[in-house]
Amino acid sequence: MSQEVTVHVNRGSTDSLEPSVDSVATRGSFDLRLVSHGSPAHVHCRLDGDLQRIAALETPNYYVEGGGETIVPVSVSAEAIDEPIDGALEVLIGYGSESVAVPVTVAPVPAAVDVDESLAEPGRGDSSPSPTALDRVLATSGLDPGTLAIGVLGLVAVGIGTLTAAAIGGPVATAGAVIVVAGVVAALLLLAR
Repeated sequence: MSQEVTVHVNRGSTDSLEPSVDSVATRGSFDLRLVSHGSPAHVHCRLDGDLQRIAALETPNYYVEGGGETIVPVSVSAEAIDEPIDGALEVLIGYGSESVAVPVTVAPVPAAVDVDESLAEPGRGDSSPSPTALDRVLATSGLDPGTLAIGVLGLVAVGIGTLTAAAIGGPVATAGAVIVVAGVVAALLLLAR
């Protein structure tokens, strides 16, 4: 039982109750801890609302020694529910003259996941995507993608320079096309190093 709710008994005055929490949200059993700060007390506990269907107390009546504490186990069976259940844990003292109700919400227990040993085995090659044509070219040529992209841009620049020189004509346009081709060849030689 990992969760605990504390109710202080006779803390400020006789027959007084002070819960340590405003509400409880759980997926399983929890403990109610009754802590006495004064004279001994008889405390009555009960479950209210839909909480009665899935939770139980060992007994409704408890005796708390003066200056002592009593643990009240609240057994909750959340395995059979599909949606949250709301209710309240009521604590009464002084033959019902003083009472507190702590709202309780029980959430369903998550479904168990079956994991077999095949999960620990490395994956087979079936699940990896097949290589694309670009991947195959890069693998066979030994080029990285950046070098290939620069090569393609260089070819585009040579094509544009050649088309421009052919459209304009003349020695100046031809000289410009030769300069573009020389620049692309120099860039490719530097990349190949």
